[in-house]
Amino acid sequence: MADVSMYKDKEKWNAFVAKGKAAFERIRGELVGQQGVVAIEPESGDYFVGATLGKANALAFQKYPDQWLYFVRLDNPDAAMPLPTW
Repeated sequence: MADVSMYKDKEKWNAFVAKGKAAFERIRGELVGQQGVVAIEPESGDYFVGATLGKANALAFQKYPDQWLYFVRLDNPDAAMPLPTW
């Protein structure tokens, strides 16, 4: 099970979000022209693009089951949030 303590630990949460944003900025150029949602594993830089949140999650879950990832809508990068894969 994903470590749910991140929900309560603002420092841990903010650090994860910062890593997620930085990882997104590193791969942003590779995502030009794609649509949907990208799920990013901030430590490795691995990412998975799907037409929907559920599809991006399904791809990510294969490699990172029940782990926190940073999800970003490609049409609106401000719509981003960490979630554990499910």
